[in-house]
Parts: sequence; structure tokens; C-alpha cells
Amino acid sequence: MEVKFPVLSVKLVNITKIVANDYNPNKVATPEMKLLERSIIEDGYTQPIVCYHDKEKDTYIIVDGFHRYTIGKKLKLKQLPIVVIEKEIEDRIASTIRHNRARGVHTVDGMSEIMKILIKSGRSDSWIEKNIGMDKNEILRLKQITGLAEVFKNEEFSKAWEEVEKVFE
Repeated sequence: MEVKFPVLSVKLVNITKIVANDYNPNKVATPEMKLLERSIIEDGYTQPIVCYHDKEKDTYIIVDGFHRYTIGKKLKLKQLPIVVIEKEIEDRIASTIRHNRARGVHTVDGMSEIMKILIKSGRSDSWIEKNIGMDKNEILRLKQITGLAEVFKNEEFSKAWEEVEKVFE
């Protein structure tokens, strides 16, 4: 089996030559779009947009990366990084779906461990909200799941917990 590496042929293309496909069923909620925008602003474009080159129109049709493209337009960028794959439309559709579905999801256990690390390192809830894209309720639920009193040590009600701990000493 031969595996291709289009990622080794990244090129910058004028954003006006990039167009959305007309079949992508993937939608991203507003909080995740804000997080993607923050990611691009903080980290830059770490993944190129996957495109098919329509030679007749000299446009690049997005196979994967529509939301990264959308953020690029919002930020008024002139160029975006792309890679080109040469496939018929049916195979491009399949590729889009594979890219969408292969991203996976975050598990509660995994996110709970991350919450422990961030809290232990001194990161505030507001830092977590801003940088990880969680709302206050998500943060609270993950803190509750961890079962660690130390993740709540900076909360207003921590004095009440100190009183409860004294009772059980």
C-alpha cells in the first residue's frame, strides 16, 4: 500500500481562491468557533486546509477545514495554508466525512485529569474558561467529578469545607 503525504506540500493561497464545498454536514457551535478563533490567534494555523483544485475555475474547494477558513475570513487574512488532494467528488465527500468523524471526542475522565493538572498548576477558572473554552458549569462539574477537595480550595465556600473537615478530624 502506498501512503501519500500531501501535508509535505503546504502552500499559501490567496483566500479569495478558496471556496466551501456544498456537501459538508459538519456544524460547529458558537463556543467551539470562538475557541477555534482563539486557537488560531494564539497558536497560528497548525493544520492546513485540505482542498481540491478546480483547474477550470482556478479555485480550491475545501475538503476539510471550512471552519479554519471561516476564521481566516473573519480575521481578514489574505492567504491561508492549504494542501491539495486529487480525488473525484465521491471520494472527496468520503474524505470530508472521515476527517470530521476521526476527530474524536473528549472523555469525561480525560478532561477531569486535565482539570486536576490545570488547578494544581494554579490556573484560575477564568483562565480555563478563556483558554480551554469551558463555561462555569462545565468547570464546576469536572471539579466535582475529580473528587479532590484541593480543586475547590480557592472557591468562596471553601471555608465551609474547612469547618466540615474539622468535624471529621
